[in-house]
Amino acid sequence: MSQFMLKLSNLLDGSLKYLTAAILLTIPLFPKFPLFTPMGSQVSVRLEDFLIFIAALIWGVTVLPRLRSFLRDRLNRSMLLFWTVGLLSLISGVFITQTVVPHIGLLHWARRVEYLMVFFIGVSSVKSREDIAFYIKMLLIVVAVAFFYGGGQQYFNVPVIITQNPEYAKGVALRCPCVHLVSTFAGHYDLATYIVLVVPLFFVLMTSSKAVLKPFRVNDKLLKAVFLVSTTLGYWLLVMAASRVSIASYLGSVMLALLFTRSFLLIPLVIVFSLLFITTSTNLLERYMRAFQLAIEQLVSTIVEPVYAQSSSPSPTPEPPPAPFATDRSSSIRLNVEWPRALRSFRKNFLLGTGYSSITLATDNGYLRLLGEVGTLGFSTFILIFTNLFKEFFGVFFRKAKTLEIAYTQGIVAAIPGVLLNMVFIDILDASKFAITFWLLIGIAVAATRLERK
Repeated sequence: MSQFMLKLSNLLDGSLKYLTAAILLTIPLFPKFPLFTPMGSQVSVRLEDFLIFIAALIWGVTVLPRLRSFLRDRLNRSMLLFWTVGLLSLISGVFITQTVVPHIGLLHWARRVEYLMVFFIGVSSVKSREDIAFYIKMLLIVVAVAFFYGGGQQYFNVPVIITQNPEYAKGVALRCPCVHLVSTFAGHYDLATYIVLVVPLFFVLMTSSKAVLKPFRVNDKLLKAVFLVSTTLGYWLLVMAASRVSIASYLGSVMLALLFTRSFLLIPLVIVFSLLFITTSTNLLERYMRAFQLAIEQLVSTIVEPVYAQSSSPSPTPEPPPAPFATDRSSSIRLNVEWPRALRSFRKNFLLGTGYSSITLATDNGYLRLLGEVGTLGFSTFILIFTNLFKEFFGVFFRKAKTLEIAYTQGIVAAIPGVLLNMVFIDILDASKFAITFWLLIGIAVAATRLERK
């Protein structure tokens, strides 16, 4: 039986490469049309879920012959621990805090399992550096298609499919002017953070040597031109998405990528080009100006007005109540509704939170969402995953990139701080289109690191 499983494992190993490529293409590009929606849930089952399910089944067969080795890996154990704590939190939410409807909470937990499952698929799918080059080509295709579809939305009224409220999540195709460009994604934050994730990798490859690019089997000068064009297309998508925090995340991650590759002279050039490009988006400029105006108003109200009141009133007068803090709509929702709701859930059960699905679909802060839904234990296991990832990558991403494995790892590692910054303002690792792609690319980076060490 063990010999049969080993042969079957080897046979199926090759199919993982093409299933991984299919996931890299399908998840960001295929619109979020629901296949069916469980009763009482706002989370739908979609066709791409079956694609991941098939890939997970094949991965399970391939990993069975080396199950002991899989379980000895500390990174794998930390991810399994995160699932376990999430399940305990769900049970606690059903029976202790009574904040979770059992079948809805189970569906949300299964979603988190799905998001992380692709990490294992990514690790197992890489057998050579040619596989890494193959996956990078998939990312180039995604950026190109997203650009042309986004251009159609921006200028030719091409339909938009978004999931920003329950009605739209039913798969309604909208024809409206795009205030925030979404392209093939489910929301502008998903699109913007996807660009933050992949463009630093393009920068690393654009500055790499001919030897690093050899696995692509394309003329290195032509390939670098392709990465330059893809970077420009990606940045246009980012600017049109008009996500203020993502611009800062992008610049930080790109600067980090250029530091890894020792391309110091490019840093001021990239900063100037990026800032000039922002001026092409009036929507983004208006949002930045509004934020700047609110900051000035708050500064005046907290410093200038008390000083003026003190100098103009010699006799003591009753202190007026503090003026309400002026915010824009998105900040107001976060500060007054979503973030307090997550903190209330955390206070109900510090250890395990109130369970998945207990604080609705949006918190607009991934860290507070973790604390509210899975408590201190869940948050700690999440931090443990990234700690183990850093240990995995450490010693590789600081090297001079002489191989594609190192270059790929540097690009992905440079993007991680930008993604974690975006998590302060959006539940980005709970957004399926981004979360699945993120964990898959992280899995490929782990495989690249281990391949380099061999």
